[in-house]
Amino acid sequence: MSSDLNSARSSIPSADTLSASGTIPDNSLPGDPPFTRGIHQEMYRTRTWTMRQYAGFGDALSTNERFKMLLSEGQTGISVAFDLPTQLGLDSDDVRSEGEVGKVGVPIDSIHDMRMLFDGIDLGSVSTSMTINASATSLLALYVAVADEQGISRSDLRGTVQNDILKEYIARGLYVYPPEQSIRLTTDLMCWCSENIPSWNTISVSGYHIREAGSTAVQELAFTIANALEYADAVIERGLNFDQFGPRISFFFGCHNDFFEEIAKFRAARKLWHDLVQERYSPQNAKSLKLRFHTQTAGVTLTAQQPENNTVRVAYQALAAVLGGTQSLHTNAFDEAIGLPTVNSARLALRTQQILASETGITDVVDPLAGSYLIEELTDTLYNESRALVEEFLAKGGALSGVISGDQQRAIHEAAWDHLTQVENGQKSIIGVNTHSIEDEIEPNTQTMDNAISQTQIDRLGTIKSGRNTEQVSQSLDALRKAAQGNDNVMDSMISAFKAEATMGEVNGILREEFGTWRSPSGV
Repeated sequence: MSSDLNSARSSIPSADTLSASGTIPDNSLPGDPPFTRGIHQEMYRTRTWTMRQYAGFGDALSTNERFKMLLSEGQTGISVAFDLPTQLGLDSDDVRSEGEVGKVGVPIDSIHDMRMLFDGIDLGSVSTSMTINASATSLLALYVAVADEQGISRSDLRGTVQNDILKEYIARGLYVYPPEQSIRLTTDLMCWCSENIPSWNTISVSGYHIREAGSTAVQELAFTIANALEYADAVIERGLNFDQFGPRISFFFGCHNDFFEEIAKFRAARKLWHDLVQERYSPQNAKSLKLRFHTQTAGVTLTAQQPENNTVRVAYQALAAVLGGTQSLHTNAFDEAIGLPTVNSARLALRTQQILASETGITDVVDPLAGSYLIEELTDTLYNESRALVEEFLAKGGALSGVISGDQQRAIHEAAWDHLTQVENGQKSIIGVNTHSIEDEIEPNTQTMDNAISQTQIDRLGTIKSGRNTEQVSQSLDALRKAAQGNDNVMDSMISAFKAEATMGEVNGILREEFGTWRSPSGV
């Protein structure tokens, strides 16, 4: 299914027709079901969105310094990027990690790295987001282990772990285990958190990566919501009711260049989640019906050509996210299409949010575009088309069945090809790429990586392995294996293993041995 929103724009009904049909104005108020106009009555009048800039590179020490810089500059939440070996549950000294240690995020091999990552940062007062999926249980276990060492009550921990493995099969590719076993780990984490760290967002169902892979806005909404329903059904099968975990489900969307479409997308997402959850689960807690989401400006729209243009793209995308009612926001640095952000470009990205919040006056108005004929029509169009696509997947057995068959993957590939074709034939303009290009561009300075850092990381890991109590490590890993073989929740045994100085590779190696690995169909 594809969206033809340009057609919607050109055939908007007259004001009389809209008023008569009840489409305009929306009779619901911000903070009222179905939350189309926002999940809070006052929105940013009483609380500005969380400014959560994503960071991670080199090693834990380098990333800790970047976190402290961003916090000192006014960032209000931490967002951790992990390197590829960590995302795949590998140690830095694994042969499969060669060339990737610390390159696209921070390497975390053991509790020692996690201690260093948050050194001098009070885990009881900061909200932390961790973008991790296949090894989400491991990273949350390490985070909890360090919080225990700091003497922080688990009930005081606040933050989010992405923990969305289905989108890895669909769009991103960083999965390890077969789908059923991966869902088991996802639900282990969600169930454990509901009893142990109740203020933690146990999953951030991600449309961002689906959109980055080339989906349309309708597909981003539909696939994300379908995935969330799959997780909800799995947790309910574990014996919880929706109200026990529903309020801690969060979402993560991208924000692209079509300004009005993106605003309408966020409004449609809230209504779609409210309606489907109400119909399927009939929760008693109103918070279970509220779609809370983080937004990141679209990395795929950044260009290496004339990279300074990206500052404009990011600013408009950030404005659309805020007008759409996001709860937290990451603004990309303008140089990310070339390399890791520098301190200056990271600061400018944060300043973009701060200027929006402090100088534009948009925080004084709750839903300023409500009642716009265009916005209301686009919201309805996105809602109807995405709902139809969700119901199509549900009729075929749900999101997990679609992953195994490759249906979502195929749809994204087709949408990405359509977009590429439009760029290459000039139907879609990309300033500085296929129009208004210039020769002999001056490439900006970018963050450079010291290759010695990866070797230092490997050497540090070797020292840890040679100096620990191997018997305690072995016993803790045996306990984890036993939990994985049965139906016990793996979280407690993982925390114990990391406290005993087991490594990321060792813990996930046990799971590989017990669960096996898998290769997702490409959908091509």
